[in-house]
Amino acid sequence: MQIFKVVILLFSFQLMANSDFEKAEKLFQQNKLVEAQLLFEKHLKENPNHTKTLEYLGDIAGANKNWDKAIVYYQKIKNQYPQNAVYQYKYGGVLGMKAKEVNKFKALGMLGDVENAFLNAAKLDPKFIDARWALVILYIELPGIVGGSETKAQKYAEELMKLSKVDGFMAKGYIDEYFNRYSKAESNYKKAHEIGNSKTTFQKLYDLYQKKMKQPQKAAELKKQFEK
Repeated sequence: MQIFKVVILLFSFQLMANSDFEKAEKLFQQNKLVEAQLLFEKHLKENPNHTKTLEYLGDIAGANKNWDKAIVYYQKIKNQYPQNAVYQYKYGGVLGMKAKEVNKFKALGMLGDVENAFLNAAKLDPKFIDARWALVILYIELPGIVGGSETKAQKYAEELMKLSKVDGFMAKGYIDEYFNRYSKAESNYKKAHEIGNSKTTFQKLYDLYQKKMKQPQKAAELKKQFEK
């Protein structure tokens, strides 16, 4: 009889823990991050290695630009599941954001881990678009002396082209725009917009006309067409 009571008690605790997690998940989906964080942290105390709770807390920390906390959470789940492409990508992302805020000497020591995380994510999931975008941006923004390379960026832009024509043309446009090749950037962004016709493709081409090419008439015509 005593054993039966203990089992019931343990079962009740488990139901309460699940309830906290489910409530927190709903709050997260409603973008009520403060309330969700409190419940997730409570759930984590009772379940220290609960992967999904760690991921949610990493997401919340990242949304709040608390890179140090996000790094800890994502690193833990990345180590739990090293073959998970999403966890590798999320870890590389927050590590990269942290690297942008520290001094150059410290940032240099972090770049290898950022690159490896994105490369692992891309290798683990051959169809992972976001990981390939991250590598395009990383290789373009990095100075050549620490691994930056247009050739490497173009390689992942080509991989994006095979997965999604819109993303491929957008990536190529991004590279051209970065190097002030505005006519080529315009051509690539136009191709992306013709295929995607989305707010994102419109905005990139519109901003190129307005801010870089100084062609407000083209920008106005594009806007008029898009609003139709």
